[in-house]
Amino acid sequence: MSATAQQQGTTAEPQELVVLLDEGHRPVGTADKAGVHTSSTPLHLAFSCYVTDGGGRLLMTRRAVSKKTWPGVWTNSVCGHPGPGEPAEDAVVRRARQELGLEIADVTLVLPDFAYRARDATGVVENELCPVFTAVATSEPRPSPAEVEEWRWAGWADVAAAAATAPWLLSPWAVLQLAQLPVPE
Repeated sequence: MSATAQQQGTTAEPQELVVLLDEGHRPVGTADKAGVHTSSTPLHLAFSCYVTDGGGRLLMTRRAVSKKTWPGVWTNSVCGHPGPGEPAEDAVVRRARQELGLEIADVTLVLPDFAYRARDATGVVENELCPVFTAVATSEPRPSPAEVEEWRWAGWADVAAAAATAPWLLSPWAVLQLAQLPVPE
């Protein structure tokens, strides 16, 4: 804890690091997550996960309006960044707990090489190698308001159809990912 934080009676927030990548998708360093997303965001490691309820329904989330990128936009269940040396599957479980208050099982890598670059309305760029996972919820969501504005269980086919016919309704990464993911039967 910093001296200033001690004097104020607070604790400093731990710095969250993202893994920077070269064009060959090899780690080349780290950067503070709070400062990495700009108009010239470097390529970095992330993940996306699509969580189902075991009955075929897909958990969709609406990003908190306070988020730096794509505030208030509907997207997949959970996204995040593995920390340096953290296995992606562990990061998926960690972020599901942090963002959604959700326990998950059967975390499965389905799109290992998914990568995208997109610019939001404010000019902030996402530039990520973003492996995509699926998982099954083993509890009900209790989302953090700082991360999730709202959530809904939806039919997977309905979400895929919305992404294909009205892509402006969802985050750009969800639209691209849903086009590559098979719709479960």
